[in-house]
Amino acid sequence: MPTQYTSATAPGALPLLGHAPAFLHRPLAFVAGLPAHGDLVRLRLGPLDAYVACHPELVRRLLTEDRTYDKGGIVLDKAREVFGDGLATCPAAAHRRQRRMLQPAFHRDRLPGYAALMAEEIAGTTATWRDGDVVDVPAAMYRLTTAVTARCLFAAHERAGSLPVHASMDTIARGVGRRVMLPLPGTDRVPTPENRRFRRARQDLQEITRRLIADYRAAGTDHHDLLSMLLSARDEDGQGLSDAEIHDQVVTFLLAGTEATAATLAWAWTLLATHPAIRDRLHSELDTVLDGRPAHHEDLPALPLTARVVAETLRLYPPSWILSRTVAADAELGGHRVPAGATILYSPYLLHRRADVFTCPDRFDPDRWLTTARPVPGTYAPFGLGARRCIGDAFGTTEAVLAIATIAARWTVVPTPGRRIRPARSASLSPRPFTATLTRRAR
Repeated sequence: MPTQYTSATAPGALPLLGHAPAFLHRPLAFVAGLPAHGDLVRLRLGPLDAYVACHPELVRRLLTEDRTYDKGGIVLDKAREVFGDGLATCPAAAHRRQRRMLQPAFHRDRLPGYAALMAEEIAGTTATWRDGDVVDVPAAMYRLTTAVTARCLFAAHERAGSLPVHASMDTIARGVGRRVMLPLPGTDRVPTPENRRFRRARQDLQEITRRLIADYRAAGTDHHDLLSMLLSARDEDGQGLSDAEIHDQVVTFLLAGTEATAATLAWAWTLLATHPAIRDRLHSELDTVLDGRPAHHEDLPALPLTARVVAETLRLYPPSWILSRTVAADAELGGHRVPAGATILYSPYLLHRRADVFTCPDRFDPDRWLTTARPVPGTYAPFGLGARRCIGDAFGTTEAVLAIATIAARWTVVPTPGRRIRPARSASLSPRPFTATLTRRAR
């Protein structure tokens, strides 16, 4: 007998505001509680109506039937203001061409080369650390992933890892987060100091990328980095990407790669600090394999626990915790009609904490991945699913494993006592406030 999926409207809507106050002030708890009301739950966010797909099978359909459920909606539309029509945000009509053109840049044969650049930047960034240093962990991880991403994009630039993009990207990422969490029309056009900083940072980043694209075109050399691949990419008709298209892809890679991996690394340190038995096992693995040296691509097969720590961190705290799709034409989802133009939200955070999918879902247990190597589609989606699955998933997880291995082989990250670490209310999950003391390990 086919599964009967339930549909409901979330209770607690306020006049005019709907569910927006609950969504703004306690977003994770609010979203995680929606499955109790139905498999497809209707929300009202101010004047906007939206649906939330809470059941894994409905999410699988939402993400794999991409011509019916296209990229768009209140979350993606806000992100598109920054990313333009890059691979992560472009509509289905443009996606197939872009994906085919960009896929060679992320072929598995190129990963060892990128990993070598990652290892150099991770080692270089952490070389200045000193025993007893007190650091803002999310900021430190953001600086590290910015250096790595910029180096892999612009390897020809003699100081790619220190390009002045960190401040701009941090401001833009926070601005996108505010716009997603306050999806009311017109709020991003009010000339507040935050909006002015956002627009200025976006202009600065655009100028940097335009200048780099022009320099690369003038040189005409393949530097075996991501920007060279973008410049040489051709579609089936032999046409390349325009400068505007390359700019959108560069911004997508810079922001998506930096923000997501930095958040994952920051959460990994909080989880390891509060689970000393797992941290001790991780240290044992790293002492055996690395003996204090930086990790490299060839070490990855010998670091299975480190990889499971990354997978479990992504389950508990997926960086893109809520995303949206727009309905291209009248459709049915789980036996319920959804009209054309409607926004449907889905939350990897919600999916990853369903007790009917993951045993003790709130527990940090990297060993669960010893028996859950291939999750049922729709139950684990930190990188999406189907044709729109993140093209840089292997890139990001490789960077995270190398960073955790290199840092934990030499350092213990000890959170400042007495401070409660909470997820920032933003488009991506990051632990704040989170300061910690770096303690050099004695092996």
